[in-house]
Amino acid sequence: MVRSISLNAFIALYTVMIIIAVLLIAPFDGSGRLIHRYCARPWGRGIIRASGARVKVTGIENIDASLPRIYMTNHQSIFDIFALLAFLPVDFKFIMKQELMRIPLFGYATIKAGYIGITREDPRKAIASMNEAAKRIASGSSVLIFPEGTRSTDGVLLPFKKGGFTLAIKSGCDIVPIAIAGSHRIAKKGSLAIKKGSFEMAFGRPITVSTYSKKDTQALMSAVRDAISDLMIEAEKKG
Repeated sequence: MVRSISLNAFIALYTVMIIIAVLLIAPFDGSGRLIHRYCARPWGRGIIRASGARVKVTGIENIDASLPRIYMTNHQSIFDIFALLAFLPVDFKFIMKQELMRIPLFGYATIKAGYIGITREDPRKAIASMNEAAKRIASGSSVLIFPEGTRSTDGVLLPFKKGGFTLAIKSGCDIVPIAIAGSHRIAKKGSLAIKKGSFEMAFGRPITVSTYSKKDTQALMSAVRDAISDLMIEAEKKG
């Protein structure tokens, strides 16, 4: 309990420090690239190190930072975000819940980093968000999506939402599946407890989207879900 309280206090204070850094860098960074490199990535790395969590990363050879791609991963814990920032060697933009971008200061930091908010309850706003994401991809940015739309409480893969796959087909951008296995044992959804341990992050081979059309959206969803599921199974075996 004392460990969790101390770590949560550190995360809060460190986050404030990073936000201050964002405020200083933002006037000189129109694209959010500097903020990602000098604020977001150190934020993720610092919290991973301070927590003592060990992340076993595989499949890094499947990452090509020079190409704009859509990265899709399952979601088990807030530590997924820290690990993705720390170990995915790409300048990417999160597609995230709009309500998170309304949090004072933190929301400002996410906007300046170029992250894209989505409101799933409002179809018009959701479409507008996906159109904005498509523009970012066209300009050379990669985006990261949690297709489940929320965190799994027990590590089991949840049903996927359609929006990210519509974006992929519209942009023609390849999808890189990412599997995270075991992070829910570090920090569960709805709990402030942070436990010691390790989890796996596996980067899969890119899935070519150019052969899919709008009518094939469900097939693309299945292909990506199967890829992530297979990577999760392999990661759990190695773990």
